[in-house]
Amino acid sequence: MAARSAPNCHLRLEWVYGYRGHQCRNNLYYTAAKEIVYFVAGVGVVYSPREHRQKFYRGHSDDIISLALHPERVLVATGQVGKEPYICVWDSYTVQTISILKDAHTHGIACLAFDLDGQRLVSVGLDSKNAVCVWDWKRGKMLSMAPGHTDRIFDISWDLYQPNKLVSCGVKHIKFWSLCGNALTPKRGVFGKTGDLQTILCLACARDELTYSGALNGDIYVWKGINLIRTIQGAHTAGIFSMNACEEGFATGGRDGCIRLWDLTFKPITVIDLRETDQGYKGLSVRSVCWRGDHILVGTQDSEIFEIVVHERNKPFLIMQGHCEGELWALAVHPTKPLAVTGSDDRSVRIWSLIDHALIARCNMEEPIRCAAVNVDGIHLALGMKDGSFTVLRVRDMTEVVHIKDRKEAIHELKYSPDGTYLAVGCNDSSVDIYGVAQRYKKFGECVGSLSFITHLDWSSDSRYLQTNDGNGKRLFYRMPGGKEVTNKEEIKGVHWASWTCVSGLEVNGIWPKYSDINDINSVDGNYIGQVLVTADDYGIIKLFRYPCLRKGAKFKKYIGHSAHVTNIRWSHDYQWVISIGGADHSVFQWKFIPERKLKDALHIAPQESLADSNSDESDSDLSDVPELDSEIEQETQLTYRRQVYKEDLPQLKEQYKERQKGGTSKRRERAPGNSLRLHFVHGYRGYDCRSNLFYTQIGEIVYHVAAVGVIYNRQQNTQRFYLGHDDDILCLALHPLKDYVATGQVGRDPSIHIWDTETVKPLSVLKGCHQYGVCAVDFSADGKRLASVGIDDSHTIVLWDWKKGEKLSVARGSKDKIFVVKMNPYVPDKLITAGIKHVKFWRRAGGGLIGRKGYVGTLGKNDTMMCAVYGWTEEMAFSGTSTGDVCIWRDVFLVKTVKAHDGPVFSMHALEKGFVTGGKDGVVALWDDSFERCLKTYAIKRAALAPGSKGLLLEDNPSIRAISLGHGHILVGTKNGEILEVDKSGPITLLVQGHMEGEVWGLATHPYLPICATVSDDKTLRIWDLSPSHCMLAVRKLKKGGRCCCFSPDGKALAVGLNDGSFLMANADTLEDLVSFHHRKDIISDIRFSPGSGKYLAVASHDSFIDIYNVMSSKRVGICKGATSYITHVDWDIRGKLLQVNTGAKEQLFFEAPRGKKQTIPSVEVEKICWASWTSVLGLCCEGIWPVIGEVTDITASCLTSDKMVLATGDDLGFVKLFRYPAKGKFGKFKRYVAHSTHVTNVRWTYDDSMLVTLGGADMSLMVWTNEMEGYREKRPCDSEESDTDSEEDGGYDSDVTRENEISYTIRALSTNIRPMFGVKPHLQQKEPSVDERQGVVRGSRPPVSRAPPRPEKLQTNNVGKKKRPIEDLVLELVFGYRGRDCRNNVHYLNDGDDIIYHTASIGILHNVATGTQSFYQEHNDDILCLTVNQHPKFINVVATGQVATAPSIHIWDAMNKQTLSILRCYHSKGVCSVSFSATGKLLLSVGLDPEHTITIWRWQEGAKIASRAGHNRRIFVAEFRPDSDSQFVSVGVKHVKFWTLAGRALLSKKGLVSTLEDARMQTMLAVAFGANNLTFTGTISGDVCVWKDHILCRTVARAHNGPVFAMFTTLRDGLIVTGGKERPSREGGAVKLWDQELRRCRAFRLDTGQATDCVRSVCRGKGKILVGTRSAEIIEVGEKNAACNILVNGHVDGPIWGLVTHPSRDFFLSAAEDGTVRLWDIADKKMLNKVNLGHAARTVCYSPEGDMVAIGMKNGEFIILLVSSLKIWGKKRDRRCSIHDIRFSPDSRFLAVGSSENSVDFYDLTLGPTLNRISYCRDIPSFVIQMDFSADSRYLQVSTGCYKRHVYEVPSGKPVLDQATMDRITWATWTSILGDEVLGIWSRHAEKANVNCACVSHSGISLVTGDDFGMVKLFDFPCPEKFAKHKRFLGHSPHVTNIRFTSGDRHVVSAGGDDCSLFVWKCVHMPH
Repeated sequence: MAARSAPNCHLRLEWVYGYRGHQCRNNLYYTAAKEIVYFVAGVGVVYSPREHRQKFYRGHSDDIISLALHPERVLVATGQVGKEPYICVWDSYTVQTISILKDAHTHGIACLAFDLDGQRLVSVGLDSKNAVCVWDWKRGKMLSMAPGHTDRIFDISWDLYQPNKLVSCGVKHIKFWSLCGNALTPKRGVFGKTGDLQTILCLACARDELTYSGALNGDIYVWKGINLIRTIQGAHTAGIFSMNACEEGFATGGRDGCIRLWDLTFKPITVIDLRETDQGYKGLSVRSVCWRGDHILVGTQDSEIFEIVVHERNKPFLIMQGHCEGELWALAVHPTKPLAVTGSDDRSVRIWSLIDHALIARCNMEEPIRCAAVNVDGIHLALGMKDGSFTVLRVRDMTEVVHIKDRKEAIHELKYSPDGTYLAVGCNDSSVDIYGVAQRYKKFGECVGSLSFITHLDWSSDSRYLQTNDGNGKRLFYRMPGGKEVTNKEEIKGVHWASWTCVSGLEVNGIWPKYSDINDINSVDGNYIGQVLVTADDYGIIKLFRYPCLRKGAKFKKYIGHSAHVTNIRWSHDYQWVISIGGADHSVFQWKFIPERKLKDALHIAPQESLADSNSDESDSDLSDVPELDSEIEQETQLTYRRQVYKEDLPQLKEQYKERQKGGTSKRRERAPGNSLRLHFVHGYRGYDCRSNLFYTQIGEIVYHVAAVGVIYNRQQNTQRFYLGHDDDILCLALHPLKDYVATGQVGRDPSIHIWDTETVKPLSVLKGCHQYGVCAVDFSADGKRLASVGIDDSHTIVLWDWKKGEKLSVARGSKDKIFVVKMNPYVPDKLITAGIKHVKFWRRAGGGLIGRKGYVGTLGKNDTMMCAVYGWTEEMAFSGTSTGDVCIWRDVFLVKTVKAHDGPVFSMHALEKGFVTGGKDGVVALWDDSFERCLKTYAIKRAALAPGSKGLLLEDNPSIRAISLGHGHILVGTKNGEILEVDKSGPITLLVQGHMEGEVWGLATHPYLPICATVSDDKTLRIWDLSPSHCMLAVRKLKKGGRCCCFSPDGKALAVGLNDGSFLMANADTLEDLVSFHHRKDIISDIRFSPGSGKYLAVASHDSFIDIYNVMSSKRVGICKGATSYITHVDWDIRGKLLQVNTGAKEQLFFEAPRGKKQTIPSVEVEKICWASWTSVLGLCCEGIWPVIGEVTDITASCLTSDKMVLATGDDLGFVKLFRYPAKGKFGKFKRYVAHSTHVTNVRWTYDDSMLVTLGGADMSLMVWTNEMEGYREKRPCDSEESDTDSEEDGGYDSDVTRENEISYTIRALSTNIRPMFGVKPHLQQKEPSVDERQGVVRGSRPPVSRAPPRPEKLQTNNVGKKKRPIEDLVLELVFGYRGRDCRNNVHYLNDGDDIIYHTASIGILHNVATGTQSFYQEHNDDILCLTVNQHPKFINVVATGQVATAPSIHIWDAMNKQTLSILRCYHSKGVCSVSFSATGKLLLSVGLDPEHTITIWRWQEGAKIASRAGHNRRIFVAEFRPDSDSQFVSVGVKHVKFWTLAGRALLSKKGLVSTLEDARMQTMLAVAFGANNLTFTGTISGDVCVWKDHILCRTVARAHNGPVFAMFTTLRDGLIVTGGKERPSREGGAVKLWDQELRRCRAFRLDTGQATDCVRSVCRGKGKILVGTRSAEIIEVGEKNAACNILVNGHVDGPIWGLVTHPSRDFFLSAAEDGTVRLWDIADKKMLNKVNLGHAARTVCYSPEGDMVAIGMKNGEFIILLVSSLKIWGKKRDRRCSIHDIRFSPDSRFLAVGSSENSVDFYDLTLGPTLNRISYCRDIPSFVIQMDFSADSRYLQVSTGCYKRHVYEVPSGKPVLDQATMDRITWATWTSILGDEVLGIWSRHAEKANVNCACVSHSGISLVTGDDFGMVKLFDFPCPEKFAKHKRFLGHSPHVTNIRFTSGDRHVVSAGGDDCSLFVWKCVHMPH
């Protein structure tokens, strides 16, 4: 049947009428070749006006909505809409894709722009965040991504005059971006007073930081930096949609239809009003302009493109037009001329010439048009309208003939009869009316059979019948002209239809997919002559079918280009063209039809290159002409490699189970056993489902894989070496061209590809993160730099990698069918082939994507399944082997010829210098010449040809060949049966390695006194293996059935084998000949055992849940053991041969007495005492510990005990082999674990002398031999084993500081809440009482100019009355007293040879000069800094990295001297970054997050590129540091963990530190790390010991290096000496800082003279002869190495908040009081702490007397103290309250002291009465706790602000409240620190729902006000500020909560005190000039 194959003809897109002007802007440009580039629907169009020719770019899969032109004007970038939209960069000359950028945006790509040199591209998405992305488009790599704005962005542009700057604009905003590192940082444009905030539609950048932008109201806004500096009003009268910059200046176009040209300084040159020109019309709106020289291109909203020549500007030339608004449905073709007619909802009807490609007539109607038809004579044109009427026009002059309205609903279809006498009109109200043409369209009849709207009509050739389709998919017939329905099918049978446009009917069944009933095909048109049919559907696809196509799901060819619905499609009158129209895209496509006969000549129209295939994949009807799949391939395609549990899931599963078992028993668990295993030899090779996975290395070793092991086999010595980096089945292997590296890909949830060195067997790179389920094919490029891989996910993703860097270069979906092979082109690294089921595809790289073309078979063959492929001697030639035994020869993508090569599939081929070698299922190796003309030689793999040196036996002749490789004079062959053979060129064959064939292997037995073992498998063979150095298979015997178990008799002469059909046999152990056999059971025999000693009895266990006991001598069954409820899994005899121990599938442990089989019950205590001959049981108390935490997910399948009863080996379902100490009592014993098998380990057995362990892999069919290394005997070998997975329950030690740091939760500034528990309504939300004046109806400001009332008093007494008052305009940070030592470490460093030190506090980095004490600051962080490090490499001198707290924190890398930001890294560490470290070369940066996984990330910081990232540990990591000599090795330490990491490519590989090597060593919490030569690592622990590690193994401990935790360690690079710092009490010999030699053997201690009881060092650093120490008590101390002298450089409060703060009345001093119980005196001029007083209790507030001679201090416990400043003696103290004192004040006349507390009270004391301090009165009725107090200037009043947002005024000293507003208004205050009151209403911000303003202070001049709030901001206002939300300047730097703030005398400085950061900031006041 013809419909089974797609038609052989073809459609070629010839012309597109239209241009997308709606919803798009700036999408029309001149290219360098003076062509015009634009887009319509899903097609990019390049139009040449000179030749009137169009070229098309069709790489998009949906509507294009944005376009950008490269600065060189040849390349174009276009972006599309869609769920996963992508960007294509293409060449406008060749219209080929250069690069694809994908996987970043969703919804669509709204704007695109290239930068100045065209290297980078920026894109903006349509997602909710309007994401902005910057791309390195050539590499297809995203450099940076950031959320753009909450609302739509309309335009984006690079600043062409400043590097790394961009501008974007959109709804009500404009943003100025800077790109630094991987961070895009926006600043919002400030509209200010210059212009209204409004939507900006377009922009252009100019020199000197100027940006011009077009606004919605038609003004042009001019920006300088981020500020609006002027507007050009009325540039246009409505929105400016487009702005284009060129050499001469700027062109703008707007909604008013005008184009304006401006010069470079934006002075107007000229205006062109298109509405006024002869082509113009009302409502013309410009969407796009492009100005080049004297030509201007204009694109309009209505899909027109004009070209204007500047000197003839009133004669624009119309180049392109199309339909606009609404949908386009109507299409008709002229019956005799090459014309097409279209009509649309825009009410226009247009006639197009298909030859001239031009619009030749246009007429506007009254109503939207929905359908059209031309009469047979070509005179009349009928149009059906949306309102139910239809109009007939004369074609030649478009004049109206008639207009008839008989219906109310839209007319959807009308057609003239073939004889021209009738017109049938189909309406949406389900009727068809028939009108007579000659009778002036009189109605003749109507057809009313349909129940739904009419969709299609066709007349019969004799005009006697009409067929209709309706919306229900029904097909009906009517007799004409009356309209009677025809129900008799016979009558219709012979009717010939004049046209076929119906979608239902027998002839077009095939256009519908097989199993669907959807109505998504809109239009059909049949071409009877060419026997083809075209269809148009809702998905924008046009399909070409054979006609007629009777069976559903016919084959087709498909063409894309339209965006969504294709509403109509028609053949032209002479079938030369197909015309299709798009509903939403308003476009008309004209396709050239190329019939079959022309195709032969036109091979150049190869399958056109687009991401969707033209050759359909979808249509799979019965492929009768495709041969049956070969059985082997069939089997292979059914393998899914899916796992229930992947190894990656284990850590999470473990955590879940641990949570559940929290309350479980915690016996002290046994240590892991002392001895260990080393993999020694593996019998097996994976050939049954893999191909081409066997190679010779450089030095002639053989590399292949089996299970999860990469094997390197040395055939001279018959030894193997192993790569054990994988943890699940390896599925593919490829060899690097230099033959020294290998790539292997494995199964996994996120499967990895390892590239490893065959010499060292170490991983060089691990690639993951791009595939799912597994990797089935890999291949290196010819230069060895790239790697291609294919996944086994549903779309068989193809990835191209730069494997050394671990970077994914490009990705593409491969094919829906399985891919077997990927091959990279040896000549062009950007090309590759994939081949698989029924396809071969040729790919080329384009940026981040790959573009594939299917192989074009033509008439030569059919799409066959391809099993292998190679490239030939040119880049064009390729060869593939098929499943039918042919070799296909390809040139480019075309099949040139096929050659029969093998019987059955060709599984492997290999290219040689002068020819090829192939191998197939027929077991033949064939050598070919270089063009596959002649077969030069064949080798058949036969047993007869086996050479004597073989290591085994061939099971059958001609095994299926799966891999071939040549080298060293031999051909290497891998077979499906798991054999590896070496064929000599002269013919003899040597067998090197073999394993079992396909099927599971379960049976294993070791010989009682020889190093041999027997295995039996489902592959129906019994084999004997030699375990001694010859490592070969000694004998094999075929069985009639597969077997599951076997056993040697105690004398080793007989071998019993249990089979799967319930029978078992005994064979001679040497000859394997039958001795005897029995068949008593129906189900599998699962275990078989001889009794010990003489072997008198044989126990045979079956899945029937019975055990039969046979007497061996008499061959009779003597007993049956009954009582098991499930199948039997294991059987063991006791040493006397009297008792059987049995395990069943129901996890029962049963005992039976032999020989009768009587069931016994034995208490579990007794079981231990019984002496068992063997132990293979997995149940019982003795082996409780072998079941893992996740026992529900995995089963332990096998166990075996050594003969000395010390070590139990187990095998489980996850492929782990583990060793336990025996007996393993208590849950979750400790073990050593080995990964080599892939999934189930089915059996494990020790050899007779325990020297080896033999393990069997079920599904991987491999037999592995491990050597048992006894305890004493251990070379320290890496990769020995992993320690137990559950952490030890023993605690890692305790220390308060560590616990505090571990459990601290960092407040993120933006989420901070109020520090004081205030309640009530915030001031800015309170309802205000009207003032007296307002009550009297006096409007403010309307008072008479001269008032008789006395002048109003000043609000505030001012001190500098004589001087002119100058407001403060800015604060500049000058000094910071504070250092974050309490929970950070290693954060103080020397710079510039010890002249400067760098450290941090709050959110600022501080550079402090040691000699002068001057400081400079890095203030770019927006939240607290947690870590700091300095780059040690001389190339990056003074480069510092700091990491901060935040929900999405960033790391800043900056220059310490000039504070320039060098790079910003936006990270994925949620919460914050707690450690950073530079690598040896200084180019890499390592960061650790505070997220729950404690992610570790490596960055290439200069580019801002993230190289690798991985979860670090489930508990807190404190520090991670690179080895000082490495860029790939680093160490992380933390809570009970130390890990040794390697960066391999993009992967981070880690090894846990092994502690079990030292007796009694246990894993403690590790706090610090340092390094020594020869891979030594030192870690400081919580107990004060230092651990010394060699590689990852603990080799000694330095006990009690400190008495307390070792918090800090520093490795000096120049001499290798190590400094440690810890927590210690100072004593004579010990100190908290020690300097050690390179190996930590000798040390010298230094004491810190801080006067503290315990010194706690948090940071150490060593310079020239000096050690720099940072302590927990916020001091930074410099210690001289020679004289041990201490010099304190920096002081700070230890604990916060610092509540108390007061400045000296006349000098530049200030006092601070904090929770740490100290009051400190600071000198601003000398930049240091002058004094501190320890009070012993937390202090809350402090105050100077007016003369500065006394200080009052309020305490948290309710006490207050008065000190004399001169002597620091206590003058008096008192405690009248129990709660904390919040504020304390001296009255200005020094008489009274007011004390405000949290007990809602203010107490007054009279100081003239002396130091007894008796309370004289107090204020009553304070509603809440007191916050601040201020005295009036005359000491008569006190204002109190309280915790309920109310301010009260009281009389002094009586304490009476003042309630009269007028009195209050008249008071002049001595100071103002209140946050409440009308005068300061403006300080409360809108965002203060949770956070408060905490403190305020008015300047001494009385005109400025500073505040501090819970967000850590200091703000500067004017005073008074009674208006809400007053204007202010804000200053960042503090952590959350600024607790207090004060002006110093003379308003020279502001001092602010921090809550969380315990720091004091001194800001210099910058006054306005006079």
